[in-house]
Amino acid sequence: EFILLAASLLLLVLGVLVVLFKIWTLYKFPRPTKIALYVGGSLLPSELVSRVESQFQIRVEPTFTVIRLESREELLPARYPRFTMLRQALASVRVAFAGLRRRVPAVWLDTTGWAFPYPLASLLGCRVAAYVHYPTISSDMLARVAGREAAFNNDVGASTPATLAKVAYYGALAAAYSLCGLCAHTVMVNSSWTKRHISLLWLGHRDPFLVYPPCNTEALQELPLSRRLKRLYIVSVSQFRPEKQHALQLRAFARARRDAERLESDAGDAVLAARLELVGGCRNAEDAARIEELKALARELGLEGSVDFLVNLPFPELQALLGEAVVGLHTMRDEHFGIGIVEFMAAGVVPVVHDSGGPREDIVQPEGGGPGSGGATPTGFRCVTEEEYAAALTRVLGMQQLERLEVAAAARRRADRFSDARFAEAFMDAMAGCLPLRT
Repeated sequence: EFILLAASLLLLVLGVLVVLFKIWTLYKFPRPTKIALYVGGSLLPSELVSRVESQFQIRVEPTFTVIRLESREELLPARYPRFTMLRQALASVRVAFAGLRRRVPAVWLDTTGWAFPYPLASLLGCRVAAYVHYPTISSDMLARVAGREAAFNNDVGASTPATLAKVAYYGALAAAYSLCGLCAHTVMVNSSWTKRHISLLWLGHRDPFLVYPPCNTEALQELPLSRRLKRLYIVSVSQFRPEKQHALQLRAFARARRDAERLESDAGDAVLAARLELVGGCRNAEDAARIEELKALARELGLEGSVDFLVNLPFPELQALLGEAVVGLHTMRDEHFGIGIVEFMAAGVVPVVHDSGGPREDIVQPEGGGPGSGGATPTGFRCVTEEEYAAALTRVLGMQQLERLEVAAAARRRADRFSDARFAEAFMDAMAGCLPLRT
């Protein structure tokens, strides 16, 4: 009996199901094969399948086992206001042990990025495979702490002793993270950005497999590239979390509108006629409070009549909105990949994104070249500052129809690189030494 157990410690169950069953439809696992999922909560397999179908438009069969982890709540960062990362790391080991007591698999497939349970799983005889979406600790994080640069999840100290203490703390965690990575038999990463960080941090895995995540864009590819330009929409799609930098989106749009008032051109008129549609999920009370803060900022910036907040928008309505949008706005720094950006491009929406992470290195590149290349046709625009975002919004909104269609078509062709079939092929190539196929 061959057992494949997918470790999903942080409620990444839906993504894990998509990964496993996309592969199941294209390749043959050895028989008999059993798939089990570690999950928190009390969802039944049939309920998970329904959620996958609703969120991803993929129908899978409930032919898997669910192993419930009652201790999953221990992983929530809100439980640990101080030494959050260390205490989460220790909690991940406890939660993993609870799951392994229930069943020890032949292959432990982790999609969470928490490497700290790997030694335990390996010690119990599992072959550990990791598909890392975002490193728990990155070299960028260490550099920002050393440089006293504050971030949404890092309140660095103003004094030198406090900074040195933080550097030592994160350095020790990074060392432990590196050692735990040694216990992985197969390591896959979802972007060039993640690959670079894992190559630097995980000893023994200097060249992990680059496996772009599956982007199911078939329905979006069917949307017409032409748009009703009398209704100009800028669309942002992301959860209302601090790292998504929605405030930057509002400020950039407000700046573009102020600049447009001084422009005597069609571009200025287009910017003033445009609406910003902020689409996102609201997970909890903190997200709800954040949305209210953003609404207050929009009023302060004079954007009340030009911004809509579309919370928990159903996928069919989102798809319809993408069919009318001109610009796809994304402002997260160091986005590990950016499936939402691929969806923009597949829908014919020109992306305006942060010049970092996966969007810079893998996705928004000129047709026929890498970052900074002189490709003839752009597939989108990369920015960092508020001023750059405002200029890019003005540039795209002011494009003539033929120019915009050319850029949108190039973006759609670029999105083809991230298909389900390419993912499945790359995944199985990477897993060859860990998950033998039936001949």
